[in-house]
Amino acid sequence: MDTRRRRLAGYLCALGAGALWGTTGPLSTALYAEGAQLTGIGFWRIALATVAFLVFGALRRGVLAADRRTVVLAVLVGGGFVALFEVAYQFAIAGTGVAGAAALLYTAPVMVALLADPLLGEKLTPARLVLAVVVGVGAALTVRGGQHEPVAGAQSPSLMAGVAGGLTAAAAYAGTTVLARFLVPRIGSLRFLVLEIAGGSVLLAVALPLAGRPPAVPPSLAAWGYVVALAVGTVWAANMLFFGGVKRIEAAPTAVAATIEPVVGALLALVLFGQQLSLSGWLGLAMVVGGVAAGYAREAAGENEG
Repeated sequence: MDTRRRRLAGYLCALGAGALWGTTGPLSTALYAEGAQLTGIGFWRIALATVAFLVFGALRRGVLAADRRTVVLAVLVGGGFVALFEVAYQFAIAGTGVAGAAALLYTAPVMVALLADPLLGEKLTPARLVLAVVVGVGAALTVRGGQHEPVAGAQSPSLMAGVAGGLTAAAAYAGTTVLARFLVPRIGSLRFLVLEIAGGSVLLAVALPLAGRPPAVPPSLAAWGYVVALAVGTVWAANMLFFGGVKRIEAAPTAVAATIEPVVGALLALVLFGQQLSLSGWLGLAMVVGGVAAGYAREAAGENEG
Protein backbone atom coordinates (compact mmCIF):
# COMPACT_ATOMS: atom_id res chain seq x y z
CA MET A 1 0.00 0.00 0.00
CA ASP A 2 2.85 2.37 0.81
CA THR A 3 4.35 1.72 -2.64
CA ARG A 4 1.02 2.42 -4.32
CA ARG A 5 0.57 5.64 -2.40
CA ARG A 6 4.10 6.68 -3.25
CA ARG A 7 3.53 6.08 -6.97
CA LEU A 8 0.17 7.85 -6.87
CA ALA A 9 1.80 10.82 -5.18
CA GLY A 10 4.50 10.80 -7.85
CA TYR A 11 2.00 10.88 -10.70
CA LEU A 12 -0.01 13.63 -8.99
CA CYS A 13 3.18 15.69 -8.58
CA ALA A 14 4.01 15.26 -12.26
CA LEU A 15 0.47 16.13 -13.35
CA GLY A 16 0.58 19.20 -11.12
CA ALA A 17 3.88 20.28 -12.66
CA GLY A 18 2.49 19.88 -16.18
CA ALA A 19 -0.66 21.78 -15.30
CA LEU A 20 1.34 24.67 -13.83
CA TRP A 21 3.64 24.78 -16.87
CA GLY A 22 0.49 24.91 -18.98
CA THR A 23 -0.44 28.27 -17.44
CA THR A 24 2.70 29.94 -18.86
CA GLY A 25 1.03 30.88 -22.15
CA PRO A 26 -2.25 32.16 -20.68
CA LEU A 27 -0.47 34.21 -17.98
CA SER A 28 1.88 35.69 -20.58
CA THR A 29 -1.08 36.53 -22.82
CA ALA A 30 -2.72 38.32 -19.91
CA LEU A 31 0.52 40.27 -19.42
CA TYR A 32 0.47 41.37 -23.07
CA ALA A 33 -2.98 42.84 -22.49
CA GLU A 34 -1.55 44.80 -19.55
CA GLY A 35 1.09 46.30 -21.84
CA ALA A 36 4.08 44.29 -20.60
CA GLN A 37 7.03 44.04 -23.00
CA LEU A 38 7.73 40.66 -24.59
CA THR A 39 11.44 40.84 -23.78
CA GLY A 40 10.85 41.88 -20.18
CA ILE A 41 8.40 39.15 -19.16
CA GLY A 42 10.96 36.36 -19.30
CA PHE A 43 13.49 38.38 -17.31
CA TRP A 44 11.13 39.17 -14.44
CA ARG A 45 9.80 35.61 -14.46
CA ILE A 46 13.18 34.01 -13.82
CA ALA A 47 14.55 36.89 -11.72
CA LEU A 48 11.77 36.49 -9.15
CA ALA A 49 12.08 32.71 -9.37
CA THR A 50 15.81 33.04 -8.66
CA VAL A 51 15.00 34.95 -5.48
CA ALA A 52 12.55 32.21 -4.46
CA PHE A 53 15.15 29.50 -5.08
CA LEU A 54 17.85 31.43 -3.20
CA VAL A 55 15.55 31.75 -0.20
CA PHE A 56 14.87 28.04 -0.44
CA GLY A 57 18.59 27.36 -0.73
CA ALA A 58 19.32 29.48 2.36
CA LEU A 59 17.00 27.21 4.32
CA ARG A 60 18.72 24.04 3.06
CA ARG A 61 22.50 24.00 3.35
CA GLY A 62 24.41 22.58 0.43
CA VAL A 63 21.83 23.31 -2.26
CA LEU A 64 24.16 25.74 -4.02
CA ALA A 65 27.46 23.96 -3.28
CA ALA A 66 29.40 22.79 -6.36
CA ASP A 67 32.93 22.90 -7.78
CA ARG A 68 33.95 26.02 -9.69
CA ARG A 69 34.07 24.44 -13.17
CA THR A 70 30.58 22.99 -12.81
CA VAL A 71 29.23 26.30 -11.55
CA VAL A 72 30.71 28.13 -14.55
CA LEU A 73 29.19 25.62 -16.99
CA ALA A 74 25.77 25.73 -15.33
CA VAL A 75 25.68 29.52 -14.93
CA LEU A 76 27.16 30.56 -18.27
CA VAL A 77 26.13 27.79 -20.67
CA GLY A 78 22.96 26.70 -18.91
CA GLY A 79 22.10 30.31 -18.10
CA GLY A 80 22.62 31.21 -21.76
CA PHE A 81 20.12 28.58 -22.82
CA VAL A 82 17.63 29.81 -20.21
CA ALA A 83 18.01 33.44 -21.28
CA LEU A 84 17.50 32.53 -24.94
CA PHE A 85 14.49 30.39 -24.09
CA GLU A 86 12.77 33.06 -22.02
CA VAL A 87 12.85 35.69 -24.77
CA ALA A 88 12.16 33.34 -27.69
CA TYR A 89 9.20 31.62 -26.02
CA GLN A 90 7.43 34.93 -25.44
CA PHE A 91 7.66 35.65 -29.17
CA ALA A 92 6.26 32.18 -29.83
CA ILE A 93 3.26 32.70 -27.55
CA ALA A 94 2.49 36.14 -28.98
CA GLY A 95 3.05 35.09 -32.59
CA THR A 96 1.50 31.62 -32.80
CA GLY A 97 -0.89 31.53 -29.85
CA VAL A 98 -0.67 29.48 -26.67
CA ALA A 99 -1.32 26.07 -28.26
CA GLY A 100 1.02 26.70 -31.18
CA ALA A 101 3.84 27.82 -28.90
CA ALA A 102 3.44 24.77 -26.65
CA ALA A 103 3.39 22.44 -29.66
CA LEU A 104 6.55 24.00 -31.08
CA LEU A 105 8.24 23.75 -27.69
CA TYR A 106 7.49 20.04 -27.57
CA THR A 107 9.70 19.49 -30.61
CA ALA A 108 12.58 19.78 -28.11
CA PRO A 109 12.58 16.02 -27.30
CA VAL A 110 12.76 15.41 -31.05
CA MET A 111 15.83 17.64 -31.29
CA VAL A 112 17.41 15.83 -28.35
CA ALA A 113 16.75 12.46 -30.01
CA LEU A 114 18.36 13.65 -33.25
CA LEU A 115 21.36 15.19 -31.47
CA ALA A 116 21.83 12.34 -28.99
CA ASP A 117 23.62 10.13 -31.53
CA PRO A 118 26.47 12.52 -32.47
CA LEU A 119 26.74 14.26 -29.07
CA LEU A 120 25.93 11.55 -26.53
CA GLY A 121 26.40 8.33 -28.47
CA GLU A 122 22.73 7.38 -28.05
CA LYS A 123 21.57 5.44 -31.11
CA LEU A 124 18.81 6.99 -33.26
CA THR A 125 16.43 4.04 -33.63
CA PRO A 126 13.69 3.77 -36.29
CA ALA A 127 11.06 4.18 -33.55
CA ARG A 128 12.63 7.43 -32.36
CA LEU A 129 12.77 8.69 -35.93
CA VAL A 130 9.08 7.88 -36.54
CA LEU A 131 8.05 9.61 -33.31
CA ALA A 132 10.15 12.62 -34.31
CA VAL A 133 8.24 12.87 -37.59
CA VAL A 134 4.88 12.51 -35.80
CA VAL A 135 5.69 15.30 -33.34
CA GLY A 136 7.02 17.56 -36.10
CA VAL A 137 3.91 17.11 -38.24
CA GLY A 138 1.71 17.60 -35.19
CA ALA A 139 3.43 20.88 -34.34
CA ALA A 140 2.92 22.13 -37.90
CA LEU A 141 -0.78 21.21 -37.83
CA THR A 142 -1.26 22.93 -34.47
CA VAL A 143 0.29 26.17 -35.72
CA ARG A 144 -1.69 26.11 -38.96
CA GLY A 145 -4.92 25.25 -37.17
CA GLY A 146 -4.79 28.09 -34.63
CA GLN A 147 -5.95 31.70 -34.62
CA HIS A 148 -3.19 34.27 -34.93
CA GLU A 149 -4.53 37.62 -33.86
CA PRO A 150 -2.27 40.58 -33.01
CA VAL A 151 -1.48 41.12 -29.33
CA ALA A 152 0.07 44.00 -27.45
CA GLY A 153 -0.29 46.45 -30.32
CA ALA A 154 2.92 47.43 -32.07
CA GLN A 155 5.00 44.76 -30.35
CA SER A 156 2.96 41.93 -31.84
CA PRO A 157 5.29 39.60 -33.79
CA SER A 158 4.34 38.00 -37.10
CA LEU A 159 3.39 34.34 -37.43
CA MET A 160 6.82 33.59 -38.93
CA ALA A 161 8.55 35.37 -36.04
CA GLY A 162 6.41 33.35 -33.64
CA VAL A 163 7.36 30.06 -35.33
CA ALA A 164 11.03 31.06 -35.28
CA GLY A 165 10.69 31.93 -31.60
CA GLY A 166 9.06 28.60 -30.82
CA LEU A 167 11.74 26.59 -32.62
CA THR A 168 14.48 28.69 -30.99
CA ALA A 169 12.93 28.09 -27.57
CA ALA A 170 12.77 24.37 -28.30
CA ALA A 171 16.41 24.38 -29.39
CA ALA A 172 17.40 26.19 -26.18
CA TYR A 173 15.40 23.69 -24.12
CA ALA A 174 17.07 20.82 -25.98
CA GLY A 175 20.46 22.37 -25.25
CA THR A 176 19.60 22.57 -21.57
CA THR A 177 18.58 18.91 -21.62
CA VAL A 178 21.84 17.80 -23.20
CA LEU A 179 23.85 19.92 -20.74
CA ALA A 180 21.85 18.52 -17.83
CA ARG A 181 22.82 14.98 -18.84
CA PHE A 182 26.44 15.96 -18.21
CA LEU A 183 26.03 18.04 -15.05
CA VAL A 184 23.04 16.62 -13.13
CA PRO A 185 24.86 13.38 -12.22
CA ARG A 186 27.53 15.57 -10.57
CA ILE A 187 25.45 18.14 -8.72
CA GLY A 188 21.82 16.99 -8.81
CA SER A 189 18.86 18.37 -10.73
CA LEU A 190 17.77 20.98 -8.17
CA ARG A 191 21.23 22.53 -7.85
CA PHE A 192 21.60 22.59 -11.64
CA LEU A 193 18.22 24.30 -12.02
CA VAL A 194 19.03 26.98 -9.44
CA LEU A 195 22.41 27.77 -11.01
CA GLU A 196 21.14 27.96 -14.60
CA ILE A 197 18.12 30.13 -13.71
CA ALA A 198 20.33 32.48 -11.71
CA GLY A 199 22.75 32.62 -14.64
CA GLY A 200 19.91 33.32 -17.08
CA SER A 201 18.69 36.20 -14.91
CA VAL A 202 22.13 37.82 -14.82
CA LEU A 203 22.71 37.35 -18.55
CA LEU A 204 19.35 38.89 -19.46
CA ALA A 205 19.98 41.78 -17.05
CA VAL A 206 23.16 42.52 -19.02
CA ALA A 207 22.14 41.55 -22.57
CA LEU A 208 18.73 43.25 -22.82
CA PRO A 209 20.02 46.79 -22.05
CA LEU A 210 22.93 46.27 -24.47
CA ALA A 211 20.40 45.29 -27.14
CA GLY A 212 18.42 48.46 -26.49
CA ARG A 213 15.57 46.55 -24.81
CA PRO A 214 16.05 46.99 -21.05
CA PRO A 215 13.48 44.95 -19.08
CA ALA A 216 10.70 47.39 -18.25
CA VAL A 217 9.02 47.17 -14.87
CA PRO A 218 5.55 45.53 -15.12
CA PRO A 219 3.18 48.46 -15.82
CA SER A 220 0.42 47.72 -13.31
CA LEU A 221 -0.42 45.92 -10.09
CA ALA A 222 -2.25 43.26 -12.10
CA ALA A 223 0.83 42.79 -14.28
CA TRP A 224 2.97 42.29 -11.18
CA GLY A 225 0.47 39.67 -10.01
CA TYR A 226 0.79 37.77 -13.29
CA VAL A 227 4.59 37.96 -13.15
CA VAL A 228 4.64 36.64 -9.57
CA ALA A 229 2.30 33.83 -10.65
CA LEU A 230 4.66 32.97 -13.51
CA ALA A 231 7.71 32.98 -11.23
CA VAL A 232 6.24 31.14 -8.27
CA GLY A 233 3.88 28.86 -10.18
CA THR A 234 5.49 27.98 -13.52
CA VAL A 235 9.12 28.04 -12.39
CA TRP A 236 9.48 27.40 -8.67
CA ALA A 237 6.41 25.32 -7.76
CA ALA A 238 6.24 23.43 -11.07
CA ASN A 239 9.87 22.34 -10.87
CA MET A 240 9.59 21.40 -7.21
CA LEU A 241 6.56 19.24 -8.05
CA PHE A 242 8.38 17.69 -11.00
CA PHE A 243 11.37 16.80 -8.84
CA GLY A 244 8.95 15.46 -6.24
CA GLY A 245 7.51 13.19 -8.90
CA VAL A 246 10.95 11.98 -10.02
CA LYS A 247 11.78 11.03 -6.42
CA ARG A 248 8.71 8.75 -6.26
CA ILE A 249 8.45 7.25 -9.75
CA GLU A 250 10.76 6.75 -12.73
CA ALA A 251 11.81 9.80 -14.74
CA ALA A 252 10.17 8.65 -17.99
CA PRO A 253 6.62 8.16 -16.63
CA THR A 254 7.02 11.43 -14.74
CA ALA A 255 7.72 13.18 -18.02
CA VAL A 256 4.75 11.41 -19.67
CA ALA A 257 2.39 12.74 -16.99
CA ALA A 258 3.84 16.24 -17.44
CA THR A 259 2.89 16.25 -21.14
CA ILE A 260 -0.52 17.45 -20.00
CA GLU A 261 1.08 20.92 -20.28
CA PRO A 262 0.07 21.83 -23.87
CA VAL A 263 -3.44 20.50 -23.36
CA VAL A 264 -3.94 22.65 -20.26
CA GLY A 265 -2.50 25.66 -22.07
CA ALA A 266 -4.75 25.18 -25.11
CA LEU A 267 -7.89 24.75 -23.01
CA LEU A 268 -7.13 27.80 -20.86
CA ALA A 269 -6.41 29.89 -23.96
CA LEU A 270 -9.72 28.78 -25.46
CA VAL A 271 -11.76 29.55 -22.34
CA LEU A 272 -10.01 32.77 -21.27
CA PHE A 273 -9.04 34.38 -24.56
CA GLY A 274 -11.12 32.62 -27.21
CA GLN A 275 -8.02 31.27 -28.99
CA GLN A 276 -9.68 28.67 -31.19
CA LEU A 277 -8.10 25.60 -32.76
CA SER A 278 -9.52 24.00 -35.89
CA LEU A 279 -10.05 20.24 -36.09
CA SER A 280 -6.63 19.86 -37.71
CA GLY A 281 -5.17 22.00 -34.92
CA TRP A 282 -6.56 19.72 -32.20
CA LEU A 283 -5.38 16.69 -34.18
CA GLY A 284 -1.91 18.21 -34.36
CA LEU A 285 -1.87 18.91 -30.63
CA ALA A 286 -2.91 15.30 -29.96
CA MET A 287 -0.09 14.09 -32.23
CA VAL A 288 2.44 16.20 -30.31
CA VAL A 289 1.28 15.02 -26.89
CA GLY A 290 0.88 11.42 -28.04
CA GLY A 291 4.25 11.35 -29.81
CA VAL A 292 6.16 12.77 -26.86
CA ALA A 293 4.33 10.53 -24.38
CA ALA A 294 4.94 7.44 -26.53
CA GLY A 295 8.61 8.30 -26.78
CA TYR A 296 9.01 8.61 -23.02
CA ALA A 297 6.98 5.43 -22.49
CA ARG A 298 9.29 3.50 -24.85
CA GLU A 299 12.34 4.80 -23.00
CA ALA A 300 10.83 3.66 -19.70
CA ALA A 301 10.10 0.21 -21.14
CA GLY A 302 13.66 -0.05 -22.45
CA GLU A 303 15.11 0.91 -19.08
CA ASN A 304 12.94 -1.65 -17.28
CA GLU A 305 13.96 -4.39 -19.72
CA GLY A 306 17.62 -3.45 -19.29
